[in-house]
Amino acid sequence: VQVLPPVNFTLTVSALAQVLLHWKPNPAQEQSNSTIRYDVKILSPVPEEYDTARTRSVRTAALHEGFSARLRASLLRPRLRLSSAWVRAELPPLPGAAETSVTNLSCVTHVTIPGNVSLHCSWLPGQGAPEDTKYFLFYRYETHTEECPSYIQDKWNRNTECRFSSTQIKPDEIDNLVVIHINGSSKRAAIKPFQQLFNQNAIEKVNIPRNISISLEQNDLLATWEKPISPFREECFEYEFCLINLKSGNEQVLKISSNSFRLRIDVSSRYSVRIRANHNHICRARGLWSDWSETIYVGQNKLENSIAWILTLLSVSMSCIFLLVVVICKINHVWSKLFPRIPTPSNKFRDPFPVDYE
Repeated sequence: VQVLPPVNFTLTVSALAQVLLHWKPNPAQEQSNSTIRYDVKILSPVPEEYDTARTRSVRTAALHEGFSARLRASLLRPRLRLSSAWVRAELPPLPGAAETSVTNLSCVTHVTIPGNVSLHCSWLPGQGAPEDTKYFLFYRYETHTEECPSYIQDKWNRNTECRFSSTQIKPDEIDNLVVIHINGSSKRAAIKPFQQLFNQNAIEKVNIPRNISISLEQNDLLATWEKPISPFREECFEYEFCLINLKSGNEQVLKISSNSFRLRIDVSSRYSVRIRANHNHICRARGLWSDWSETIYVGQNKLENSIAWILTLLSVSMSCIFLLVVVICKINHVWSKLFPRIPTPSNKFRDPFPVDYE
């Protein structure tokens, strides 16, 4: 039995960085009780192979350098698989001058309040982009597409950063893609668009742990805190605990899987404590570590305390001694004996050389 290739194999851009692959069975194919499946081989931009019984397939991929795929039909029989010749379709690269696309694109999401996610992206202008280039960013999440509402510009007034205070990104989803598309315009050159895909979990910067409490219990340091603002449960987080002995300068960074901690310390030293958080592998892929919490200080250096106590005691003692000396001197008229008053003469001396002004 000859297996004929599918017909009308087409590629259609159905959304930002999204391609619809569509085909039809060959009408000349001999009908039989065999099962027909289709082998799909994505050639670019990212190689991928899969098979399907359907006559359409949707793939998400960065399309600025084009897209190409091959397709064939396979006839499945018991212990036998017969395949047709391959057919191929492709999308050309997006138009634009070389080296005008943005470079070094990076994006970070942040859960600002439960249910709301912000998005911040930054990039560098292409080396071949003229100074009058204006870049414009769009993001797509599932079926929602939106242009950047707020840009930050470089010294040539080119957009190089974008901020979304609120997006349609769902913070509790796992491994969904965030599509970023940046195109541009210039009077001097055609600006080539650029697309990049981000796993939403990989670019999420976790919030700082909340309500951190640090205390001392005999020779132990006790620390407790609450998980960051997030729809995920407490067991979905891991923490780094940074402890610095300010007396010796020794620094420890400990990984902790719970939101409480006890550690034996040198009670004669003073410590600084900071904590940061990230997601662990139990619930989802790790994202970006949160910022460190504000530094919390605990304990006292005994040497410093002793010096301060000695200086205070010495100051008080000197003041008391001075007051005591003053009182004793006053009682015994010591000042009048040491510094007697000079007596005033009883008779005035006559001027031996009077001057007559008449």
